[in-house]
Amino acid sequence: MLKEELVKKNPLRVLHPAQGDACPDYRMGLVIARAGLGKTAILVQIALDSIMRGQKVLHVSIGQSLEKAKAWYDDIFRHLVEGQSSEKVVALDEDVLRSRMIMTFKESSFSRPKLEERLNDLVYQNIFRPDCVVVDGLDFTAADRDSLLDLRELMVAMNVQVWFSALSHRDDTRVSTDGIPAPCHEVGDLFDTVILLQAEQQGIRLEIIKDTTGCASPEVALMLDPSTMMVKAV
Repeated sequence: MLKEELVKKNPLRVLHPAQGDACPDYRMGLVIARAGLGKTAILVQIALDSIMRGQKVLHVSIGQSLEKAKAWYDDIFRHLVEGQSSEKVVALDEDVLRSRMIMTFKESSFSRPKLEERLNDLVYQNIFRPDCVVVDGLDFTAADRDSLLDLRELMVAMNVQVWFSALSHRDDTRVSTDGIPAPCHEVGDLFDTVILLQAEQQGIRLEIIKDTTGCASPEVALMLDPSTMMVKAV
C-alpha cells in the first residue's frame, strides 16, 4: 500500500522506529527554531506521518488562517507523493482529509479551557477523536508554566500525542543545562522530545536535543531541504 511505502521511507520514522509498539502512548514534543527555518513544515510532516500510520490528527493553528494551514498540507503532500500514480494519490488525499482536522484560534483567545471545550464538542458528538495533536504558533514568551502544565494535563487525560512549535530569537542567548534555548529554557522538562532546527550551509539540520521516551534515534542525521521544506536523511 502507498501508506506503508511512505511510512517506510519517511526520514521522520526516527521519531517512531519499527519497535515503536513498545513506546509510551503519550508524548509531548517540541520543535524550536528561529523564524523561517521550517517549524510548521516539520509539524505538518509529523502530522502526515501520523495519518499514514492510521491515526487521526488535529492541527491547531494559532494566529494563522485556515487557508494558510491547508496550504502547508497541500504543499507537503504534493512533495510526499511525487512520482506516484494519480489514482493512488487521489485515494490517499481523500484519506488524509478524513483523518485530519484544522482548528484555528486568534492569539488572544487560545487557552486550555477553550481548546478543551472545542475538543469535547468533537469527541462527545462523535465527530472527530484525535490520536495526535499539533499546536503551531503558541507564543512561549507569554505562556507561563502553569498554562503549559494545564495543556499537558489535558493531553495526558485524552491520551494523545502532542507536538508544539516555538519561536526562538537570535538575540536571546539563554539556554537550559540540557541545551534547550529560550523562550523554552525554563519549561523544557515538560517535554518528552525536543527538536532544534539549526541553519547550516548545506541546509537546515534537525537535532534531537532531548528524548525521554527511548523511541527517538538522535544518532540519525536529518536535514530540512530549504527548497522543498521536506525532511531528508543524510
